[in-house]
Amino acid sequence: MITTDVLIVGSGPAGGAASLFLSTYGIDNIVLTRYGWTANTPRAHITNQRTVELMRDMGIEDQITGKGTAHHLMGQTAFCTSLAGEEIGRIRTWGTHPRRLADYTEASPTLPIDLPQTLFEPILVSTAASRGAKVRFNTEYLSLEQDDDGVTATVRDRLSGETYQIRAKYLIGADGGRSKVAQDIGLPMAGSMDIEGSMNIVFEADLSKYVAHRPSVLYWVLQPGAQIGGIGAGLIRMVRPWNEWLIVWGYDITQPAPVVDEAMATEIVHNLVGDNTIDVKLKGTSVWSVNHMYAEKASSGRVFCMGDAIHRHPPSNGLGSNTSIQDAYNLAWKLAHVLKGQASPDLLKTYDDERTPIAQQIVDRANKSRTQFGQIFKALGMTPDAPEGRTIDSRKDDTPEGIAQREELRAAIELKDYEFNAHGVELGQRYRSSAVVTDGTPEPPYERDAELYYHPTTWPGARIPHAWLSGHEGTVSTLDVVGKGRFTLLTGIGGEAWVKAAQSVAEQLGVPIEPFVIGPGRELEDLYGDWSRAREIPDRGCLLVRPDAHIAFRASELPADPTETLQQAVSQLLGR
Repeated sequence: MITTDVLIVGSGPAGGAASLFLSTYGIDNIVLTRYGWTANTPRAHITNQRTVELMRDMGIEDQITGKGTAHHLMGQTAFCTSLAGEEIGRIRTWGTHPRRLADYTEASPTLPIDLPQTLFEPILVSTAASRGAKVRFNTEYLSLEQDDDGVTATVRDRLSGETYQIRAKYLIGADGGRSKVAQDIGLPMAGSMDIEGSMNIVFEADLSKYVAHRPSVLYWVLQPGAQIGGIGAGLIRMVRPWNEWLIVWGYDITQPAPVVDEAMATEIVHNLVGDNTIDVKLKGTSVWSVNHMYAEKASSGRVFCMGDAIHRHPPSNGLGSNTSIQDAYNLAWKLAHVLKGQASPDLLKTYDDERTPIAQQIVDRANKSRTQFGQIFKALGMTPDAPEGRTIDSRKDDTPEGIAQREELRAAIELKDYEFNAHGVELGQRYRSSAVVTDGTPEPPYERDAELYYHPTTWPGARIPHAWLSGHEGTVSTLDVVGKGRFTLLTGIGGEAWVKAAQSVAEQLGVPIEPFVIGPGRELEDLYGDWSRAREIPDRGCLLVRPDAHIAFRASELPADPTETLQQAVSQLLGR
């Protein structure tokens, strides 16, 4: 029988990332995928700052930014009757508005990029393999049985037909929105599947004359009388600028799914582009349905699910692959610490506590964004409840009705800010679990909209704020100092006793803790003063940061016995 520490079912963003993280942490793992290679369609694409940060921690940020479309080309999202037709409105997206750009650059050492799944998955899987993962293509998961010591999975080689078993200490189900692993372990689900119908059409065409002057990832097509389904409107999505594209178009979910042949696909492309003379090279078509479903529990025993297996939603907000990869990042360091004997298996229970609220949040947010297209349709006279006589053209009228329509349309488009600039949703997770030691202070309030704006804080459970520091290797982010699979302790001048405490606790518990003193003349200096403004503790306090860059423990003063204080905190959060 084949054995491994962790068996991962699925090689998509969640499974590929889990393998990458575990391999980097030195954990033996096997990845199964029933397919012959990684993704064959560019489904997911928006790669937000948090995901880029994780790749930065893995040392492959340059690989993904080298393959992706840069941030400055992502943001002139247009609403139009067709690409060649009339433009109705425009919104600056993904933090490209000058005011929002400041929010994004202050929040992270990275910027969002657009990286199609067809390019991202091979980077994840190949890097994982280069770091020790074993990847088995054309291998189908059939079933599992778990006991007190591990999980036995039955799988089938789809080329030879051979059925065999793999024994693992833990199993990860990253097998997508129809997850058999989630079904087999009986994960409780809330919500509904198959709400709306959509089709994808991937094609090549040179559309630069219609888009190069307004570079964006997304161009929304609003046409009276069109079948509106799926994600709310017709969409022309850039895959590679400006000659590879993906169209999303709706169909009636109550009817049989359409057969999208070459003639139908070409007609839809010509219609949405608004030019039937362009040469269209079809690359593939598929139909899919919109879901509004999330798992109320993400694990059972030694089996953990992640990605679309536990959060199923439309691609609105670009949250899918990002959340999937962040699921993996949350679980991987915990598995590594348990498998290395540094933490109790109780630590793994915090995966449920920390990630299932995120699953519900992003499913609800993505579906709300989808439905918020309704305000735009109404403003354009495209819904039954629109004022009588209102049309797309009536917004041009010099009449009281025209004035009212223009105001309504501007407000409706501005509402889409919650889909395209939801910075707080992307970066603002604050975990609550036994893997976070509270300091007794109340949660800091949100001074601005919690979904639109990221609120940096060192409150235990939050991601460490980004600040630029100066060190021997030049300028580094606080996010560059933490991570790397180990705990980090940060303190200031006068807090040197915390450093000795960290060294002592690390030795006693066998848990790596890397301590740093930040201040003038020390290894890291806060020359801009940004860290002093962000840290929310005095010099003699300390922050203990988890391997996933979330604050595990915070102290605002130097106690009489910092070693005992720190040892109690580390033991508590590791379940020891």
